[in-house]
Amino acid sequence: MVPATHYAKSGDVHIAYQVVGDGPIDLVLVHGWISHLEYQWEDPALARFLNRLASFSRLIVFDKRGTGLSDRVAESALPTLEMRMDDIRAVMDAAGSNRAVIFGISEGGPLSTLFAATYPGRTAALIMYGAYAKWISHRRLSVGPHT
Repeated sequence: MVPATHYAKSGDVHIAYQVVGDGPIDLVLVHGWISHLEYQWEDPALARFLNRLASFSRLIVFDKRGTGLSDRVAESALPTLEMRMDDIRAVMDAAGSNRAVIFGISEGGPLSTLFAATYPGRTAALIMYGAYAKWISHRRLSVGPHT
């Protein structure tokens, strides 16, 4: 069953989000590059993962601006990391979450880190999975002694 989708207002953009579970802690899942709230429930493995998270928390998931069910953005106005970070705050506010564990996956890791550093009072803990601190693009890395 697909949970109800709600929308938080972040500036002029509507951010789609869902809340699943009623555990004692709030857990905000920050997906990687792209997501789609309704389609994620159609993937059995992903649905199992989300349901497992919701079994011990109040899971809050959202589509970042420009992806999934959230408002589109023009290529000429792609969002900054700070804008996307504020979307997390807007979703938490709309969901009634004052403090949450922030769980960033892949590209959601740096975004989650910025949120935790900017809003330490709203961050109970930070979890990152498959995230990176710095993107290394097409550079040849050598292992062993340098000559």
